[in-house]
Amino acid sequence: MRLQIYILISILQAFLQVFFQKLSIYAVKRDFFRNFVAKFRGLYLYNVKIPQIIVFGGVIVDLTLPVVMAIVNATPDSFYAGSRHVSADALMLTVDKAVADGAAILDVGGCSTRPGTAVPSAEEEWRRVSWTLSLIRAKYPDFPISVDTFRASVAERAVAEFGVGMINDISGGELDADLLPTMARLQVPYVLMHSKGTPQTMQQLTDYDDLIPDMLRYFADKIALLRRLGFDKEIVIDPGFGFAKTVEQNFELLRHLRVFGTFDLPVLAGISRKSMLYKTLDVQPESALNGTTAANMLALVGGASILRVHDVREAVETIKIYERTLVAGVKL
Repeated sequence: MRLQIYILISILQAFLQVFFQKLSIYAVKRDFFRNFVAKFRGLYLYNVKIPQIIVFGGVIVDLTLPVVMAIVNATPDSFYAGSRHVSADALMLTVDKAVADGAAILDVGGCSTRPGTAVPSAEEEWRRVSWTLSLIRAKYPDFPISVDTFRASVAERAVAEFGVGMINDISGGELDADLLPTMARLQVPYVLMHSKGTPQTMQQLTDYDDLIPDMLRYFADKIALLRRLGFDKEIVIDPGFGFAKTVEQNFELLRHLRVFGTFDLPVLAGISRKSMLYKTLDVQPESALNGTTAANMLALVGGASILRVHDVREAVETIKIYERTLVAGVKL
């Protein structure tokens, strides 16, 4: 009898999960339904994930279980000093360690996008990115690499000259009108992130009618636009922790991360050492690793498939604990 009750409850949970997912899809297209979904969005009971992959040229990254994306900064002004590199040897030490520690993807960025930072020219960004990619490709010719850029010119050259397999765009195509059409032409996987404004203005653009429904509408519209342009490769959803969001909004986003599974696309969580953590803990980014690990576990519970981090080993260990808990049959 107890087993039968458990089976009935599981069926009911699955039904409610699908119902509220479909309801959210409808809501992002219907303004008058927004408040209704806002009221019930916390009722997602369990995240039933569809197996997903990302194809990097000839390499497949399997997202059946979560993976780690390692941050490889080619910038002199990253908010976390520990990720800056002053020489080729220092950069390759970071890359070698990330690969050895279990990273599935290397994410190379040549333009710091921390709030208030000055954006370099396209030429300077490409100089940084190409220098970094040439070093990595000399040792790891086939390793999955994404490039963190909002510029079409940088994306196009990275794919053409270094076989980069994914573009990670903080702007959803808002900072370069050519980027989304370029993605449709390049046909490589694309990380679609939520933000508003520029790095100089985004922290003054934190007003929303209702954060989660507004973001759902944003992603629905951007995904539809990409498909209309002819882009048919993998899209990864990045809710954009720290971008045009207050500390409180970032934690609201983390609490409701599961809702972005609505789109049946992989979700990337980039929380590593960010201000939502170090401001909450009253520490500097250098002392925010413990907070990062805690936040990453919450992101995994919320359905994240990719953890974008500075500290690969700790993130891999977090995923192992998460996986072991699932194997033990504990619902999160």
